Amino acid sequence: MSSSGNRSLQTEPRHRAPLPIRDRSWLKLLPALVVIVPLFAGALLLAMIQSLGYFPLVGLRSFNLDAYRSLLGNGEFWQSLLLSTRIAFTAALLSTVLGIAMALGIRKIWRRSGRLGFLFQLNLPITHVIGALAMVHLLGQSGLIARLGHAIGVIDTASEFPALVYDPLALGIVAELLWKDVPFIAIVALGVLGSVAENYESVAASLGASSWQRLRHVTLPLLVPAVAPASVIVFAFAFGSFEVPLLLGESFPSALPVLAYRLHTNVDLSLRPEAMALAVVMSLVVMAAAVFYLILVRRVLRREQP
Repeated sequence: MSSSGNRSLQTEPRHRAPLPIRDRSWLKLLPALVVIVPLFAGALLLAMIQSLGYFPLVGLRSFNLDAYRSLLGNGEFWQSLLLSTRIAFTAALLSTVLGIAMALGIRKIWRRSGRLGFLFQLNLPITHVIGALAMVHLLGQSGLIARLGHAIGVIDTASEFPALVYDPLALGIVAELLWKDVPFIAIVALGVLGSVAENYESVAASLGASSWQRLRHVTLPLLVPAVAPASVIVFAFAFGSFEVPLLLGESFPSALPVLAYRLHTNVDLSLRPEAMALAVVMSLVVMAAAVFYLILVRRVLRREQP
């Protein structure tokens, strides 16, 4: 080939591979983030400032840790913290387990029946206040179940019915949270089971995997990345829920949000820094629990990978 031909080949433009399109789907969240982030960050910043003792309205103008010292030295705070943690952990654990089990049990019917999907999601728009009031009338010692038990002769008096609301074990609170959160977890799991898991399960079955092996090594690892954030949301809501413990819980010890509300609405405004310190501690506990849980889930998923 001549030198002129070589030069013509060298001068020809080279076709480069097209650059990958950047994923900018997060931009769709900007309208909501513009409103939510400043409000949340501003409220948290204000709570932190007041928790450090700066509250000029009542003459507190110096920064200190007195509110945190008073809070950590209060026995009621530790009892409330234990109660709220137990409620949130129990609700998140049972909601996750029952939600996944329910999704696995109805996934075939789910695809066939649109009415089942409607009925399954019917309680999601219902607020927790209505759910808590329903639990009072359903599980209370003078509620519907107790009256049915009396009508069929199982119990003679209302006091013989076990205390499921206003009880030290917070059974009524957990029951209301499960009623609301189990369908939420199940819907998240059904989305994965219907779109991804079925194909992988078919491949595993063709390779000779048993039903238990498919569940253990295929289905559950696929569900974890989707269900884990949902269970963190359940834990965070249960830990910070105010209306449900207020309507269904004991007056002492009360859940942390109820205790914070009582401190915040106290006529003695000098207790406001302690109420804000409690709000900051609650936020830190939820953040720490979410980070720990997600790190644990990542480690479990890494062990499952070959």
